[in-house]
Amino acid sequence: MKAMILSAPHELKVGEIARPQLGPGQVLVRVINSGICGTDLKIFEGAIPVRYPLVMGHEMVGEVAESTDDTLAKGQRVVVDPVVYCGVCPNCRAGQTNLCPNGSLLGRDNNGGFADYILVPRSQVFPLPDAIDNQIAPLIQVVTVCLHGHRLVNIFPGQSVVVVGLGVTGQVHVQLAKAWGANPVIGVTRSAWKRKLAMDLGADLTLPGGADGVRGVMEATGGRGADMVIESTGVVPAIADAISMARLGATIMMFGTTTVTQGSLPFYQLYYKELKLINTRAAKGEDFPASIDLIARGIVKLKSLVTHVVPLSDLKNAIGMLETDADQRMKIIMDHQ
Repeated sequence: MKAMILSAPHELKVGEIARPQLGPGQVLVRVINSGICGTDLKIFEGAIPVRYPLVMGHEMVGEVAESTDDTLAKGQRVVVDPVVYCGVCPNCRAGQTNLCPNGSLLGRDNNGGFADYILVPRSQVFPLPDAIDNQIAPLIQVVTVCLHGHRLVNIFPGQSVVVVGLGVTGQVHVQLAKAWGANPVIGVTRSAWKRKLAMDLGADLTLPGGADGVRGVMEATGGRGADMVIESTGVVPAIADAISMARLGATIMMFGTTTVTQGSLPFYQLYYKELKLINTRAAKGEDFPASIDLIARGIVKLKSLVTHVVPLSDLKNAIGMLETDADQRMKIIMDHQ
């Protein structure tokens, strides 16, 4: 079968690999569409160490090609949960399957979805309703990681919520916060285009980043600061702004992936405000049915977040698009047809 093979950092090309053979408890999925995210870029650049050769891709939708489970029909549309876990370690037994030390991520630790087919455990496959189109379906995985974070912080109606960073995940966070009844929901980014998109998706107010953003949040919250700040960039200066935007006793969701090992933060504010820092990683299987339901009912809207659809054979160029700060680029979806 055809696959996009990464043989070394920046070395990516189409090639032929063996089609996976079905085993007990497994499902062979023919991939129809897949999505690119920042993790793929970091793997491509060599910032995340992997074993080569590797087929990347962890956001994918397809149809059942073969299955040992009678509850799945051939041709049935499904989305794949890429977080594989062992099910027997202390973390898994505690319900923390996303933190399984024996687990793996498809597309990072094992071959992923940038190929014609992918073989996955039956537990990682979720049927899709007709209401969700194939080209937006890879974004379900994105929604699950956002929803997982929200389940850790419990947003209540009437709370003020600030989302710092309005990329794809930030736009999802805005919609989820509105769905829980937060008010106001404030989006923060330097991009005017992304601010407008956030307003279209339900934000009550949007602000530029930096000092102007901090001042704007304080004004919008009567000088107190926000009840909750969702930091969705992983950039140290944005984390510092999030701390400054938070009220006394607030919660900060550290959603963005931060890879730097040092940086300047207002540490005294962490002490003085008695802030709660909640880190979030990946998602659990239980987040998939809930996310699918939110999308199917139109509570979370994804169509406007897909700005580019690119043939899978152009994957290298598509990843290159992530290396540029394109103001009007959001999600890039790969077409496998």
